[in-house]
Amino acid sequence: YPAMTFCDPIYTYARANPDALAIVDLESERRWTYGTLNQAVDRLAAWIEGEFGPNSGVRLATLSKNCAEMVILQHAGARAGSIFVPFNWRLASAEIDALAADAEPEIVFHDPEFAPPSAARRAMPVADMLLLGQKGATPSPDARRPFGDVATFLYTSGTSGRPKGVMLSEENAFWGCANFIYGNDVTMRSVFLCDMPLFHTAGLYAAARSPIQAGATLLISKGFDPVHTLERMTDPALGVTHYFSVPQMAATLWNQPTFAPEKLKNIVSWAIGGAPNPKAQSERFVKAGVRISEGFGMSETGSNFAMPAHDLPTLLRKAGSCGLPLMTVETKIVDDDGNEVPTGERGELWVRGPCVAHGYWKQPELTAKAFVDGWFVTGDAAMRDEDGFFYIVDRKKDMYISGGENVYPAEVEAVLAELTAIGECAVVGVPDERWGEVGRAYVIPVPGYTITPDEVIAHCAERLAKFKVPKTAIVTDGIPRTASGKVQKHLLRARALEELGLA
Repeated sequence: YPAMTFCDPIYTYARANPDALAIVDLESERRWTYGTLNQAVDRLAAWIEGEFGPNSGVRLATLSKNCAEMVILQHAGARAGSIFVPFNWRLASAEIDALAADAEPEIVFHDPEFAPPSAARRAMPVADMLLLGQKGATPSPDARRPFGDVATFLYTSGTSGRPKGVMLSEENAFWGCANFIYGNDVTMRSVFLCDMPLFHTAGLYAAARSPIQAGATLLISKGFDPVHTLERMTDPALGVTHYFSVPQMAATLWNQPTFAPEKLKNIVSWAIGGAPNPKAQSERFVKAGVRISEGFGMSETGSNFAMPAHDLPTLLRKAGSCGLPLMTVETKIVDDDGNEVPTGERGELWVRGPCVAHGYWKQPELTAKAFVDGWFVTGDAAMRDEDGFFYIVDRKKDMYISGGENVYPAEVEAVLAELTAIGECAVVGVPDERWGEVGRAYVIPVPGYTITPDEVIAHCAERLAKFKVPKTAIVTDGIPRTASGKVQKHLLRARALEELGLA
């Protein structure tokens, strides 16, 4: 791929089309054209350079719900040579303190409802951010960091324990977003609704950075709300063409009383990621004419795969697939010895390309294990079919062995998703004297429906091999998830062990 000095899409579009609408902050109803957005980014970047010097590499953090200021700070940091660090505001205060101690930010811009972490050197209300500096000020040309230097720390969602600070450059961001743009039919006429949190790769890059890079329009909400989200997706005045969600959000919207597929014909691509989308759910949407398209990406790699959202027959025929590799990635599926496996066999997915991150902040041992000769070892079990379409089977570490057979919880969860009475579900492996490990299913009924553990087990027994059928099923009202919607399997396993008296 060609070496690039830098790429600043806001600056580019401010010169080419300054009056085009760039960002709308839906909660405050504030609006920026590319021209006014460029001015806001310049003003903040000049202030950052004045405070810390050019190309300082200082960390500037946010502890805030979604807002335009977070997007502006990331771009201003790129121009000024600082590093953007968005903290997950949904974490406990002790967890946020740990992240701040790790990142050592010079300033934490925070919402009034969130106390800044104790490790913060300075704290400032996020609402005051755009008042900093002098109107019309611009940073010096040598303020920005080289295009390949780290510009953002993105902490992983912590599905397996302690979050890791993924170090991403502007170059990584550019190529990862380029993948998303080309894979999801994004143009300058696109309108993105961003509900995903801006401290997560799906929100910050796929849903927010991609439209800016394409010169499109970004609508920022404070977060997912099924009633408001559905109203916005179907509002002709907003004209939303692109949306990103995790499978759980899609299921919640489908089960809304006001959900009407015919009102979503304007959606060019509804991208699904964060976890494997159950085949039954993909089929449900596509048969109703909704272009719901599963993809795959990670904090460490950006966007890597996508389904052809414009091709409903292929979406239906390949339901359950995360699609084809995108433009700037190489992929392979390997066995435990690192050898590529044949088509149709399961192995671990590895990804390589200019979108792959630099590594983990302050964690050289983990970096060495996960980043091997330019390849990122995803930890995801996957397979490729004869047409080249990829399928994410599950997280490799979530697999359990029952009676000597490998069981992938996502496969069982996909079968449970076929039941209309089940709104959410998760399966974990637990110890068993006879079989070594067995499955334990947790299900949340759709409001207005009931389901029993026996019905859950019976359905699985009809659809799965005996060793894959969960031994127990629990009907519950809550499953632990990260802010981005991923099931926290480590917490669910701990809960299961405590319930079984094995903790």
